[in-house]
Formats: sequence, structure tokens, C-alpha cells
Amino acid sequence: MDWIIGAVCAFIVAGAAYAKKSLTLSGCLAAVMMGTIYYGAGNLFWFGTLLLFFITSTLFSKFRKDRKQELEKSYAKTGNRDAGQVMANGGIGMFLVLGNWILPHPAWMYAFIGVMATVTSDTWATEWGSLSRKPPRSVVTWKVLTPGTSGGVSLLGTLAAAIGGALIGVGAFFFSWIAGIGGLSLLSWTCVGLVGGLAGAFADSYLGATVQYMYRCTVCGREVEVSEHCGHKTVRSRGWSWMSNDLVNVLSSAIGGGLAIGLGIILAL
Repeated sequence: MDWIIGAVCAFIVAGAAYAKKSLTLSGCLAAVMMGTIYYGAGNLFWFGTLLLFFITSTLFSKFRKDRKQELEKSYAKTGNRDAGQVMANGGIGMFLVLGNWILPHPAWMYAFIGVMATVTSDTWATEWGSLSRKPPRSVVTWKVLTPGTSGGVSLLGTLAAAIGGALIGVGAFFFSWIAGIGGLSLLSWTCVGLVGGLAGAFADSYLGATVQYMYRCTVCGREVEVSEHCGHKTVRSRGWSWMSNDLVNVLSSAIGGGLAIGLGIILAL
């Protein structure tokens, strides 16, 4: 019955997102599969946290969209996410749910919150940072960058990342309480979300500034994440050829999740 409930709920949420053009068809199908597993192999703790990330991030992607449209042309990920982007954000969490289903242990939960806090913090930082009145700075050199440049950070974006990660921690506490699985206190879960989310978000920025494969537009000269910009093909700028934006998301999520495991175990003592 849990698998059926998960499938129905996932279909409703993903279908609504597809209708609002927040997901492509492939993204919608991936989200249905993912949501079914999150609830079927897990419970409200897992599924509710996924929804908290997805709903808040989708709403923020629509907020002041007119001011973000130009910057979104530089991003590999946009408000209309495909299957690859859905899996990059929620794929690790899905395997953690299955791991806990096969061999239950609190470490799976800590890692999951770290991963979901990372993708939430990263998404919130991007959405709110793009609205900053001050230009971003390189997370490596601290030099001023053009808005939209990968590896840039801002005060507004960092604050949004911190709030997003902490919110996932707060959600973890309430969802675990409703699901009746116990666990950490509200403060402890909030710390796990905050620390894991910020660590993962900064790891994402660092990888984006150093090894992510980037292009340069031959028309406007901007460094971008896409192979076409200003209506023309872009050329390679820097980075490793296999280090895509989706892979950067996966690696940063793993970092945030790994740190959350250690912190969760310490706080549980």
C-alpha cells in the first residue's frame, strides 16, 4: 500500500509541476519514479523532505523570474528541469532510502538530510543570489565576477543557502516525529541541515570555479555552462571535459551528506 500511496502522490505533484513547466516530460517521469521509491521504501520522513526541497525550490525559481531570465541563459540548470537534473538533485537520496530499507541505520537518515540540505542550499543560493544588487565574488580568488558566473558567491546567496539548509533540518525533525521514528532533537537536526547544506553548497561553488567544464560565448564573451549562447555555439573555456554541472551537483551532495553523517553521529551521543 505504501508503494501505491507513493506513486499516486508523486504523480499528482510531478504532474502539477509538469503542467506549470517546472519539469520537462522526462523530468516528470523521473520525479514520479523517485517519489514512489521515497515513500514506498521509506515513509513521510523521506518523502516529506523531498517535497519540502522540491516545492520551495520551484516557488523560488518562479519568484521575480523576469529579472533572472538573462542569467538563466548561462546556466545548465533552469527552472524547467529534465530527468538528468532531477536525478542529480534527488538520485543520491533515492539510493539512501533504499539502503535504509535494506539495512536500517540512523546514518542513512543523517546522510539523506545532508544531501537534501545541499541541493536546497545550492538551489536557494542560485535563485536568491541572482537577485543580489552586488556582483558575486569568486569563492577561490575573491575577485568580483560577472553575475551568473559559476563559482561565484554573494552575501544574499550565502544567507539563502544557510536558511535553506536549516529549513531542511527543521523539516527532518517534524517529519521524523510525525512518522514516529524518533531521532535527533530539533536543534540537532537543524544543525545537521545547516552545516551539511552550507558545506555542500560551498563545495558546489568551489568545483564550479575550478574543475567544472565551462564554455565561453563567442558573441558576448561571457563564461557559461551551456554549449549555445547568444544564438551561437560556444567554445571550451576551462575545466575537465567530463565534469558536467550535474556531476558537480552529485559530488557536492556527497560531501554535504558525508559531513552530515559525522555530525549526526556526534550529536546523537
